[in-house]
Amino acid sequence: MRGLQDLWARVFDVGMIVLGALIASQLRFEDVGRLYWAFVAFSAALALLVFPIFGVYESWRGRSKRSLIRQVACAWALVQIGAMALMFSLHMVNLVSRLWFGYWTILSGIVMIGGRLWMHAVLARMRTAGMNLHQVAIAGCGSHCDDIIRKIETAPTTGFRATAIYNIKPGAAPLAHPEIPVFEAHDAFASFVREQDLDEVWLALPLTEEAAILKLVNEFRNDLVNVRFMPDVRTLSLFEGSVTNLLGLPTINLLASPVPPSALIKKDLFDRLFAAAALFALAPVMIAIAVAVKISSSGPVFFKQRRKGVDGRVFTIYKFRSMRVHQQKAGVVEQAKRGDPRVTRVGAFLRRTSLDELPQFINVLRGEMSVVGPRPHAIEHDNLYQPIVQGYIHRYRIKPGITGWAQVNGFRGETERVEKMEQRVAHDLYYLRNWSFRLDMRIILATIFKGLRHTNAY
Repeated sequence: MRGLQDLWARVFDVGMIVLGALIASQLRFEDVGRLYWAFVAFSAALALLVFPIFGVYESWRGRSKRSLIRQVACAWALVQIGAMALMFSLHMVNLVSRLWFGYWTILSGIVMIGGRLWMHAVLARMRTAGMNLHQVAIAGCGSHCDDIIRKIETAPTTGFRATAIYNIKPGAAPLAHPEIPVFEAHDAFASFVREQDLDEVWLALPLTEEAAILKLVNEFRNDLVNVRFMPDVRTLSLFEGSVTNLLGLPTINLLASPVPPSALIKKDLFDRLFAAAALFALAPVMIAIAVAVKISSSGPVFFKQRRKGVDGRVFTIYKFRSMRVHQQKAGVVEQAKRGDPRVTRVGAFLRRTSLDELPQFINVLRGEMSVVGPRPHAIEHDNLYQPIVQGYIHRYRIKPGITGWAQVNGFRGETERVEKMEQRVAHDLYYLRNWSFRLDMRIILATIFKGLRHTNAY
């Protein structure tokens, strides 16, 4: 069945490549010559070689539409780059219309992606209605098994259904799914999988259960059942063990940034555009603040301090000066306290409304900071808290921010107790685990509405 689906997918792609060329010829010419169709044939043949490499013909079950679009778009772009390289190598680039080639590339890409999205939607409806399902038996124990079942139940369009559970630790807490039959004996579970002709067996087990894993793999080694291992690495992993591919090998990240490099590039682009727009829009306000700071007390307009950024790299952070110029003890940073005599009247207002942070948009524009991220601390505080607060160092796996999840949840200002810093770090790590542009927008809006009245800033 799978082989037939692959065949039809390949026929569809070749057809869409030819269809795109036909439509492009109608837009650009009334007719095209044999040379054009030779390049169409070359691209169709190359697509049949390149698309499988990009995983275009792998099962869609459980894959996001975004991933599907990206794979097809990248594979088709590479095919057309190959076609262009052929034109250049044969010195025929001037004999083929560039406009026709552009139309053809765009149109064929659109119809190939559009056809898949339509089929994706049809399959999603079928699976939600109870058709085209893969029945899954899960061998596991505890909360990790429960989490996987909940994910299956909340994503019915993927076409997976939990049909049986093998609880390998009967004495542990009961599994919270009374509607699914639970087996506590290995043989009974294996017999049920075979009698019901289930499609999948998922091993939701910790790495310490090596004996149980090997026993289950050996049990179904001669059956046409997909056995998949979904390891529970939460006791080892700080960021829920995301999986990547290194040197062609599947790799579980136990201590690595959970935000993928591609997302960091997009975040950096957004940050710089946002910072440029903010500096332009807030220029009159910043000039007025600079004048007020200069008039309120003698000294520079900006307060500068060295902080640690991404990967522990040191940079100079900018703020509007909110304190009177004073001599600090070497290696000691004294945080502002309620009623601190060093804080000027203008500075107190700036600190309370977070307006003293506005110059940090310059740091964002320079690529040293992000609009949203963990707030950077003084280096002396880094040296103090890193050995005693678990996970502290991992705040610097991403650029520090002007505002952050900890700040909009009230964890800003003085940290006179270790417990306060622990709460702040816990919120920073939550942000890292759950980063998205939607969360960034939520934090930015919360900062705007909460920033003008904050009781913890003084």
